Amino acid sequence: QVQLVESGGGLEQAGGSLRLSCAASGRTFTMGWFRQAPGKEREFVAAISTSGGITPYADPVKGRFTISRDNAKNTVYLQMNSLKPEDTAVYYCAAQSKPTFSSSSYRSLTAYDYWGQGTQVTVSS
Repeated sequence: QVQLVESGGGLEQAGGSLRLSCAASGRTFTMGWFRQAPGKEREFVAAISTSGGITPYADPVKGRFTISRDNAKNTVYLQMNSLKPEDTAVYYCAAQSKPTFSSSSYRSLTAYDYWGQGTQVTVSS
C-alpha cells in the first residue's frame, strides 16, 4: 500500500502562486491532481505519466498550472500561477499502481488506486 502525503496548500490572493507537493511512500505510475470545492464533486485538474512525457490538464487550469514529477524522490508537484478565487478547493494527489495505456484513464477518478488526505487551497479576491 502506497501512502501519499500532500503539502503546500494555503491562503493566497488572486493572481498569486502556490506550489503543491505530493510525496509517495513507494513506486507509482501515472499520478494526478484532483480538487473538490464545497458542494461540488471532485474534479480532475492535471495528470502526469510515469516518464513525465504526457501531461493532460483540465481546461480551467490550462496555461496557469504546471504538473511535474521527480521519480528519484517519488514526488509530484503542481505549480499554480495566476490563481483565481474559483481555484479554491481541497486538492488531492492520486496515483495509479499499474501502467496505463488508455488516455481516458488520466482524467478518471476510478483509475487511481491511491489518494492523499488533501490540502486546502484558498484564493481570496
